[in-house]
Amino acid sequence: GTTFSSETCLPPADESPPASSSLLRQSGCQGAFEELVPVSTSLPSASPMACDEPTALSGIFSRQNSSSSSSLDFEPDADYKFVERLEERYKCAYCHLVLHNPHQTGCGHRFCQHCILALRELNAVPTCPVDKETIKMHEVFKDNCCKREVLNLHVFCKNFPDCNSKVILGRYQEHLQQCLFESMQCTNDGCQEQILRKDLKEHLGHHCKFREERCQYCNTYVVLINIKNHEKNDCPDFPVPCLQNCSQIILKREIEKHHAVCPEAEVDCPYKQYGCHVKRGKLAEHENSALREHMLQILDKNSRLEEQISDLYKSLECKEIKIQQLADAIKKCEKEFRQYSQLFGNNSNLMVSTQALASHLDKSARLESQVKQLIQMANQQQNKLDLRPLFDTIENMKQKIAMMETYDQRLVVLEDQSSKHDLQINIHKAQLNKNEERFKLLEGTCYNGKLIWKITDYKMKKKEAVEGRVLSIASQPFYTSRCGYRLCARAYLNGDGSGKGTHISLYFVVMRGEFDSLLLWPFKQKVTLMLLDQSGKKNHIVEVFRADPNSSSFKRPDGEMNIASGCPRFVSHAVLENTKNTYIRDDTLFLKVVVDLTDLEEL
Repeated sequence: GTTFSSETCLPPADESPPASSSLLRQSGCQGAFEELVPVSTSLPSASPMACDEPTALSGIFSRQNSSSSSSLDFEPDADYKFVERLEERYKCAYCHLVLHNPHQTGCGHRFCQHCILALRELNAVPTCPVDKETIKMHEVFKDNCCKREVLNLHVFCKNFPDCNSKVILGRYQEHLQQCLFESMQCTNDGCQEQILRKDLKEHLGHHCKFREERCQYCNTYVVLINIKNHEKNDCPDFPVPCLQNCSQIILKREIEKHHAVCPEAEVDCPYKQYGCHVKRGKLAEHENSALREHMLQILDKNSRLEEQISDLYKSLECKEIKIQQLADAIKKCEKEFRQYSQLFGNNSNLMVSTQALASHLDKSARLESQVKQLIQMANQQQNKLDLRPLFDTIENMKQKIAMMETYDQRLVVLEDQSSKHDLQINIHKAQLNKNEERFKLLEGTCYNGKLIWKITDYKMKKKEAVEGRVLSIASQPFYTSRCGYRLCARAYLNGDGSGKGTHISLYFVVMRGEFDSLLLWPFKQKVTLMLLDQSGKKNHIVEVFRADPNSSSFKRPDGEMNIASGCPRFVSHAVLENTKNTYIRDDTLFLKVVVDLTDLEEL
């Protein structure tokens, strides 16, 4: 293990200062870690302090003097109405508004914390706008005495004159949370109305269209605006008129049950087979009054049956005529047979006569078979069957089957070709995915020694780390220049080493690059690790260290990457996930790594 020095930046003002600066650790992927010795472990409380690297000023000024008003605060940039005229000494020298989190410069002027940060970002060498003196950041300190005085200034409620309360500025937001004249949105889902707090109870109970009311029929609670739709479509106890117009009012859930006894519902008449229908309530009356109609329907049905029987008789007569004709043909054949028999006795050519006789016998057998078939068909009354459409259908089916067999052979060939095409497509897809990943990597790569790492789905990834499935995640690579060092960051969301289970561990990694043979080794630059504040107030959490040239972590990599180095207790879960802080928004956090490029020769 190797130890190296770290440059300690102080924590934000809302955190109590630790007894000594945080310790950095050096880590490898196999979990071998060693504690790193900090450069300094104590700072004088009476003198101003500073960091070598630009960091959040909240960290720089947090130890100037203790604050007893940490629970008091107010929103900057708001239009406050002070009970007494605001004195100039309570105004920011830059924005000229009431001082928010005041800091005093070496020249004696006071600024809001965000204003002093703005001056520093605007100019590399910031100057005081009052006396044009250069602001030396190491002389700037947090003025808690002035802060207490500002927080205790009395202001009117913004709802004056309806609300005549006078509160101290530090308790202004607490007052608004209780002010009866403060406008607030209705708490019912879907309601967008703005109501005074004093009228909210009345609105929720009597006027809000989105309040829940009990259905007068089924006693189910329903949003008022939807109650008509509920009664019409969903309420099982809503009374509705009978669908058969029987003048009864019934519950919606009893419609089917009522239909079984409704006197206006249509039921089957005993003479249904003759085409008669009637309503249940009038069935007995119908049977008596419609007797003549029923008889006529029966007579009509019988007439149609008689016509069908007559048609069958005619068909049978036709068949009998054909049978008689066939019988005559048989007799004729028998007569010819006898003639041939006589000729056979007189003819010396036995073979010729035998052949002729066999031919006539075959013809006679066929005719006899046809006669038997016709008689059988007549007896079974199958005269109405016409087999020609059936034969045509069978022939069509045979043709279709032959075509399907042809298509089946072609389908086998096409399936083989399709398999070959699918194989080629899969190869192309794999190549496209590889190219897309490479393009995304190239698009997100930075070449200025800075990395902004966006970590989405924080809760899910932390859960995976807690369960031991994915202990760490790595960022995309970044470079100090186009041909510079190749670097990345590695984060353990459930902590590593001494921070396991309580902190996020953040490490810096030197990776093998294409131009390593042209670069100077070991890597000696200063590295800044940051957790970015997403509120816009720039209350970032920062750790800074300089690479130890004697550590194997910063020598030219032999493998894909060196052993990681950084902070096992970079930020605690309690601070990170505190709802008062804004380090996580939409389940996303941002980490920043900055490499100091000073004295770094560019190829």
